[in-house]
Amino acid sequence: MNTENEVKLQEQYIKKIKEINNNKNLKYTILTMGCQLNENESEKLCGMMEKMGYSKTENQNEADVALFNTCCVRENAEDKLFGELGELKRLKEQNGIIIAIGGCMMQEKHITDKIKTSYPFVDILFGTHTLHKFPEDLYKSLQEKRKIEDILDIDGKIYEGLPIKRNSKIKAAVTIMNGCNNFCSYCIVPYVRGRERSRNPRDIINEVRELAKQGYKEITLLGQNVNSYLRVEKEKGIEFEEYEGVNSFATLLRAINKIDGIERIRFVSPHPKDFTDDVIKAIAECKKVCKLVHLPLQSGNSKVLKEMNRKYTKEQYLALVDKMKNTIPNLTLSTDIIVGFPGETDEEFEDTLDVVKQVKFEQVYMFIYSRRVGTPGDKMDNQIPEEIKHKRFNKLKKLVESQIEENNQKYVGTLQKVLVEGQSKNNPNMLSGRTDSNKVVIFEGSLDLIEKIVDMEIVSEHMWYLKGKIKE
Repeated sequence: MNTENEVKLQEQYIKKIKEINNNKNLKYTILTMGCQLNENESEKLCGMMEKMGYSKTENQNEADVALFNTCCVRENAEDKLFGELGELKRLKEQNGIIIAIGGCMMQEKHITDKIKTSYPFVDILFGTHTLHKFPEDLYKSLQEKRKIEDILDIDGKIYEGLPIKRNSKIKAAVTIMNGCNNFCSYCIVPYVRGRERSRNPRDIINEVRELAKQGYKEITLLGQNVNSYLRVEKEKGIEFEEYEGVNSFATLLRAINKIDGIERIRFVSPHPKDFTDDVIKAIAECKKVCKLVHLPLQSGNSKVLKEMNRKYTKEQYLALVDKMKNTIPNLTLSTDIIVGFPGETDEEFEDTLDVVKQVKFEQVYMFIYSRRVGTPGDKMDNQIPEEIKHKRFNKLKKLVESQIEENNQKYVGTLQKVLVEGQSKNNPNMLSGRTDSNKVVIFEGSLDLIEKIVDMEIVSEHMWYLKGKIKE
């Protein structure tokens, strides 16, 4: 069945469940783990649920369906899932709540085996390639009262036109590709997401145009390796429809930059090896593309990078940073770093600190290496003891925090354009927004400023946020 007919079939199941649920005021909860791609897919699950007549609740005790969208990048996600399932057993016995688990973790056989053995009360298991079939899975569970396992080990297809219920009215994520071909030795993603496959340019451009009509101001383009968009299609001769000149990631940035109503464009997650000159030039020349660029480092040591299968050296990374800084005005950089990869010595870890000192990242997402079953890293003999990992992590954290304080000082006294997102979570009397460089700004202002971009004078810095004052 082609993807269009498959989506139409799921629409029929949505209608059937809505008829079953008519006037019953049924509710659902959803717990999303992991990356922004998972969050975007959860928005699609929420869109399906609400079209089927369910409304979202944060109170699990009143939910009729409990949904989990899982991540398998780090071990703590597994611990969180199994802890939640333990709590749900009581609700299952009391009111028959339907429990459905999807996402990356369901592509790992040892996880699904554990769920079937230790948590047999779970109703539905679905994978990353069968998310679009959730209405059908739920219908069968409701009507046939049996356990549903809907998981494919082959590369999935791209399904257009799924319902979506977005979490924000001003910021939207748009997936431009799925899967990954890089096979970094620490990462499970290629095994659970499959090979790279890009959406057609027309579908992406039309989705962004529709978001602009709905009043969205900021778009984040998503993919496991976002700046390799359409690379595989061109290399393998896979046919795609060029639309408005879009035949690469650079041309996609330029096309979205032209769409009226969109004021900011971000993207995650890129790979340093795919930061070609045309991409760097597009970032520099496109006014709406934010000049905070995420440039994952993972390690600052060339030997460790080779073991990680990252395909660049410390020197190549630093040369890329220099090229980007010399080409892109007002560039700021964020990064990912893994501490304690197998075999990493104290001296090799010092290379990571050296890169951090040289680049002075705006934001650093730090992770302690977590073994993932099925990856080459898990089979390596020279695993680092946990206490050494934590010692190095704390050393990196101390350096990063000292740099954040230094970086923040440069904002004080400057004028920044801030996209106002809403009331501050910690102080409802204040509003909160973000700069182009993704800095949180807290300020006093009227509620009618929410969802607008305002000029803000930065008056002070406070480590994790800036204090602003509206320019009069």
